[in-house]
Amino acid sequence: MKIVTQADELPAVSVVVPAYKSEETVENTIRSLLGLNYPSPVELIFVDNRSTDRTSEILRSYAPRIRVIREPKQGRSPARNRGIREARNSVVAFTDADCVADSNWLAELIVPLSDPRVGISGGNIRAIQPCNSIQRFGELLHDHEKPINTYKPPYASTANWASRRSVLLEVGGFDETMRRGEDGDLSYRIIRAGYEIVYRDGATIYHRNTPNLRGLFLEGFQHGFYGVQVLKKHRKLVRQFGHRSINLKGYRAVTRDWVRCISKKADPFTFYDTTFNSAKKVGKILGSMRFGCIEL
Repeated sequence: MKIVTQADELPAVSVVVPAYKSEETVENTIRSLLGLNYPSPVELIFVDNRSTDRTSEILRSYAPRIRVIREPKQGRSPARNRGIREARNSVVAFTDADCVADSNWLAELIVPLSDPRVGISGGNIRAIQPCNSIQRFGELLHDHEKPINTYKPPYASTANWASRRSVLLEVGGFDETMRRGEDGDLSYRIIRAGYEIVYRDGATIYHRNTPNLRGLFLEGFQHGFYGVQVLKKHRKLVRQFGHRSINLKGYRAVTRDWVRCISKKADPFTFYDTTFNSAKKVGKILGSMRFGCIEL
């Protein structure tokens, strides 16, 4: 694999950020991206996805340093696809409107894309500081190295993602029929097209994790519910990696963890993990009913 060094010329990049009702966080995102340490031109595209709060006003206040595009079709996939279509550069990077980029994020993230076999470069996702214990636990949930280097098949998160624009167009971009799990779906389609996913630990994005148990439960539920749709769509691929429709070990593990939590023998992170995984199991059950397949 050919990897360029930081001394080599890096390509111009378009960074696409979908923004929906993000008035509390988007300004920090903008400022961090404007402060990127990157030697080549960077185009910052913020896609206002029909926000009804002050998001649109905040975005306009930073023009023309950022491009503001309004996408009327609701959803993160339509917003990102609009950004891909509007991008002027050969490389497209993604992050979210509740994230803050390290100044060297882009310079680190883009390096693997010099190899034509690499379809996605994904970087490190950390919690924004200061944070409480639930938000610190969120770093384990958003650990980007595990889904890229350990899970089979691998996948990447659009909170910290870069691809050549040609690759994104080749596979058809994000599936606009999917409300969640669209980044996993696109990852699998890029793998099926013959490309690889590479992890870059030095490419750091700081994410605003959910601060409470309600948000943690909802995140777990959505992960399980919409994950069923992704697995159904890519059943042949996941079966090649040994994926089973029913995983009874997971349910037994959750049961054991709840026993530990109830008996007060578990630490806080075990309680958070049990809450998340219980919600994920509930989501899988209901998702299997909704999408007409068994993925438990």
